[in-house]
Amino acid sequence: MSSTSGFVLGGEGYQPFIRNVSSYKEAEIVRVFHTNDEGKKGFLSRIDFKVAFVELFGYEPAKYELNEMMKKYGMKNKKIQGVSLQDFVSCMKEKLSKVDEDDEIRHSFMAFDAQCSGFLTLVDVKRVFNMVAPHVPVHSVHSAFREIDQDGDGRVSFKDFQFLMKYNVDDHI
Repeated sequence: MSSTSGFVLGGEGYQPFIRNVSSYKEAEIVRVFHTNDEGKKGFLSRIDFKVAFVELFGYEPAKYELNEMMKKYGMKNKKIQGVSLQDFVSCMKEKLSKVDEDDEIRHSFMAFDAQCSGFLTLVDVKRVFNMVAPHVPVHSVHSAFREIDQDGDGRVSFKDFQFLMKYNVDDHI
């Protein structure tokens, strides 16, 4: 597997690298199912499913994508149109296992980079923190920015941002 692309070179070309879904994430999937099971009927209707999907992934699935998931994981009973807990967990685990971590980081960086300059400034970081986590003290934001801005030029490159997002404290203790 290429560590930079997230793909495995197989006999038929590149295959997406399948990541394991943690037990924590699986518990979150179950929680989202129960939260969105309107009327506690034991399955998610099409609308419930779409809302649950948005809660897990942060975007609304395209009509085609939703149709395909409902076709593959939906109940085969003609009277009930929906997805059971077991099928919802299977569907979401499959979807989550294929999420490209680098792509997610790239999208986050682009959301921070309001001027599309290719780097982040303290102003960009403060703006995002004010929107997402306004309770974080300004001095903490300044301190975090200085930590990331290794060369002290007031800018954070994508490479530095990516390192920060992938940094795991447990690996360095």
